[in-house]
Amino acid sequence: MKKYFAELIGTFSLVLFGCGAAVVAGISTTGPAGLGLLGISFAFGLAVVAMAYAIGPISGCHINPAITVSMLVAGKISMSDTIGYILGQVAGAVLGAAVLYAIQSGMPGFEMGEWALGSNGWGPGYLGEYNVTAAFLTEAVMTFLFLFVIFAVTSKHGNATMAGLAIGITLVLIHMVAIPITGTSVNPARSLGPAIFAGGKALSQVWLFIVAPIIGGVVAAIVWKGMFGKE
Repeated sequence: MKKYFAELIGTFSLVLFGCGAAVVAGISTTGPAGLGLLGISFAFGLAVVAMAYAIGPISGCHINPAITVSMLVAGKISMSDTIGYILGQVAGAVLGAAVLYAIQSGMPGFEMGEWALGSNGWGPGYLGEYNVTAAFLTEAVMTFLFLFVIFAVTSKHGNATMAGLAIGITLVLIHMVAIPITGTSVNPARSLGPAIFAGGKALSQVWLFIVAPIIGGVVAAIVWKGMFGKE
């Protein structure tokens, strides 16, 4: 239970810090100078770095169902732990989105628009208005690269003390490219939490941010295990 609760806290922090940066001080802020794409990218990346060193020794700091499923395919985690991790991650993401919603509700004139609370999406009305094919390809490929880095830096060939930093920097790079396309998910829990509260298009499109990252993660596990995980 300690591992699962750590995953809950880690995913809660990722959603609150990352989506919070996008919503409270992000691209469309009407307050002081917004963070912009680069600032939001670093918010997500630094949240992962912080949690990697905080809960990494407890649970490995997956805070992402795509990572957990990928680790299952690679034989690095049991099925019972996989279920526990994912339940903790989803609960943490929903709680993070709930706190963010409560905070935003205190803003004068706040209204829940389409894709609110940093929800992921695609198509007309969403950021760069990319189509579903571009969105799916982006999420699958970016998750593949994300997991490849994770497998590499946490392997016996990697530097364990620098793993959290390398993983966080990779997530920053992913966000710098993918934010205009999908808002960047590469994490089903991170997408599901805000979508539950936003409803509408965010909730109807959340399937892509569950399916594509898991496919990318599974392919990364197969490639790593079959090609790089052997002597």
